[in-house]
Amino acid sequence: MTETRKRKSTAAVQSVSSLLQEFKKFALKGNVIDLAVGVIIGGAFGKIVSSLVADIIMPLIGLILPGDKGYEGWKLVVGEKVIPYGKFLGEIVNFIVVAFALYIFIVKFLGWAMRAKQEEQPAPAGPPPLTADQQLLTEIRDLLQKR
Repeated sequence: MTETRKRKSTAAVQSVSSLLQEFKKFALKGNVIDLAVGVIIGGAFGKIVSSLVADIIMPLIGLILPGDKGYEGWKLVVGEKVIPYGKFLGEIVNFIVVAFALYIFIVKFLGWAMRAKQEEQPAPAGPPPLTADQQLLTEIRDLLQKR
């Protein structure tokens, strides 16, 4: 193996190692892990709300409104083509319920929690103490004013 090939091989290994180190720093940041947990919980929450809409709300609507299979049976027939708009309406209701639940949780509940946390923190008692530099500058100012 020539010296040039060895250098190229070493550079490639270092490049891959550097890429892996950068990825490790990125993946193990707290924000990325928090985001992953949020996505997983959000997916589970979405399934719960979808089940609520599909298995409880829409069948209740189907009992009230006419149709063979409730809202799932609502179809528009154009020629030989069938357009099942009932399922689409079910998805609209699903979206509205998910959006409302997220609004209640994020805007109302988390807003209330953040306000409660801010109220718990005591208000600062006066200005913060001066740093050493600020104290020296204050003394110099006072001496100059006396002259």
